[in-house]
Amino acid sequence: MNTYFEQNKGRFLEELMDLLRIPSISADSKYKKDVLRTAEFIKEKLEKAGADKVELCQTAGFPIVYGEKIINKNLPTVLVYGHYDVQPPDPYELWDSPPFEPVIKDEKIYARGACDDKGQMYMHLKAFEIMMQTNSLPCNVKFMIEGEEEVGSSNLEIFVEKNKARLASDVILISDTGMIANDIPSITVGLRGLSYLEVEVTGPNRDLHSGLYGGAVPNPINVLCEMIASLHDSDRRITVEGFYDEVAELSKKEREEMAKAPFSLEEYKKSIGLKDVIGEKGYTTLERVSIRPTLDVNGIWGGYIGEGAKTVIPSKAYAKISMRLVPNQVSAKITELFKKHFLKIAPPSVTVEVRPHHGGEPVVTPIDSIAYQAASAAYETTFGKKPIPQRGGGSIPIVEMFKSKLKIDSVLMGFGLDSDAIHSPNEHYGVFNYFKGIETIPHFYQNYAKMMAQK
Repeated sequence: MNTYFEQNKGRFLEELMDLLRIPSISADSKYKKDVLRTAEFIKEKLEKAGADKVELCQTAGFPIVYGEKIINKNLPTVLVYGHYDVQPPDPYELWDSPPFEPVIKDEKIYARGACDDKGQMYMHLKAFEIMMQTNSLPCNVKFMIEGEEEVGSSNLEIFVEKNKARLASDVILISDTGMIANDIPSITVGLRGLSYLEVEVTGPNRDLHSGLYGGAVPNPINVLCEMIASLHDSDRRITVEGFYDEVAELSKKEREEMAKAPFSLEEYKKSIGLKDVIGEKGYTTLERVSIRPTLDVNGIWGGYIGEGAKTVIPSKAYAKISMRLVPNQVSAKITELFKKHFLKIAPPSVTVEVRPHHGGEPVVTPIDSIAYQAASAAYETTFGKKPIPQRGGGSIPIVEMFKSKLKIDSVLMGFGLDSDAIHSPNEHYGVFNYFKGIETIPHFYQNYAKMMAQK
C-alpha cells in the first residue's frame, strides 16, 4: 500500500484541488448547477476507485452519491458517510485568496470546503482506491455522500428510512471532525446537538423618518438587541426557562479526565486574536466548548446598511440564532422553550415571530467498542502514539439519526484542526492532515476486520 500511496500522492492532491474549485454551496440556489456538478465529480471518482453500483440517488433536494464494494457477505461492512456541499464563503473581502481558487501556502490548502468536508471526505475515496489497487480491502464498504449537510440534511433521513436494508452495515465511519494537534492525535467521542432558528421583530408598518418619529416609536433593532442581551445573565448562563432542566452533568472524575488534554489558554486566545475569553461561570474553556450548551447570534440585520446615510427607524429587524445542545437535551423541546421565552420577553410595542430552521440531537459514542479500538490502533500506527478521546463542540446531527434509524454506532476519525477556520474566511486544511488521513484509514479497515473476526 505504501508504494502505491507514495507514487500517487501528487495526483491525490490535484484531484482534491479540482474538487475544491467547484462552488457547491447548498444554501444558495444560484449554485444549484455547481452542487450537482460536484455530485457527478464524486460519482466519477468513486467509480474509478473501484466501487460497484455507484449512482446518484435523487432526493427532494440534492442527490446522495452511493456506491459499494461487497467482497464477501460474511465479512463485516463499513458504511462511509461524508458530504460534498460547503458553507457560503461570505464575507468574500476577508479572504486572502478567492475561496474557490484553492492555493497551497505554508503546507496548507486554502479554499472553502478544504477541511469541511471535501478534504476529509475525499480521503476516504483515496484510501479506498489504495486498498482496491493493492488488493488489500479486508471487508465490505459502502459509501453515502450527501449534498445537504450544511443546510440540515433534511432529505438524508428520508433516504435512510427508505433504504435501511441497502445501508445495513456494522459501523459508520465519518471524518468531519478534528483532532487536538498534528502531534497529539485524538478521536471525537461526543458531539453537541443543535437548534437553529430565525427571529423577526416588527415595529411600525413601514420605515419611518428618524427625525419625525424618533423617540416616540419602538425601534425594532433596539428592541431586538435588548431582547438578545437578556438571553444571558451576568454568569453567562442562558435565561430561557427550562433550558438546563435535562442537561447531563459530568462527574468530577470525568471533568478531571477531560482536563488532562493538553491546552494552552494563551495560545487559544492568540490564535483568534482575543485578549480574554468569556463563558459560563464555573467551567473551563474546554468544557464550555464541549460539555456545556450555548446560545449564540449568528447574524443580525435590519434598517439601512448601504453606503452613506439614511436616517430611518426600520419597520423590521432580524436575527439568526443557534443553540448547541448537550446529552439529554432534545432539539425540538429546546426550540419550543426558546420560542415561548422570546415571545414572553417581547415588549407590547412590537410583534415577534420565531421561525425554526433545523436541528439535531447530541450524541456520545462508546470508547469500548471494536470500532473505536480499531480506530485508536490505526492512529497509533501512523502517528506513533495513542489518540486521546475527546468531546467535540460541533454538531453532526446525522450521527444520532443513524443510531436511531439504522441501529448503528459511528466512529469519528477526524483529521482537521480547530485552527482550520471552517465556516470562516480563509478556511484551510493541512497537506499533512490530508495525507495522514489517507494513510491512517486503511489501517482502520485492517484492524476492524481482524478484531471483528476475533470477537
